[in-house]
Amino acid sequence: MPGVTRRTLFAFAAVASFIEPTVAEGEATSPELQVLISAHETAYAALHRVVHRAGSSWGDRKRADRIEEQALLAICSYPATSRGDRRVKAEYLLTVEARGELDLEEHVQAILYSMMRA
Repeated sequence: MPGVTRRTLFAFAAVASFIEPTVAEGEATSPELQVLISAHETAYAALHRVVHRAGSSWGDRKRADRIEEQALLAICSYPATSRGDRRVKAEYLLTVEARGELDLEEHVQAILYSMMRA
């Protein structure tokens, strides 16, 4: 059996970098979860715009914060039943948590209740 050369390894690495991993059956993300994540991303961006806008009032910041919090709670509450939904939900919430945003007791409770419904 011939030995594996660097050239062969580079060729395999090049091919592997162009091949998208296929999504196994049950791995697709539901449209509902995609909408919830998109809504939260929009609300989060709006919150940052309001917070950093010169002249924004306390009421404006509070309202934007409440909208962002409700959007995040909707994701936390979403009962992810497929593998794809569970993976996407977990990855998204881990990203949010890394920013220090998943800090309310209601977030944890919503996640745990959603796991019971799934």
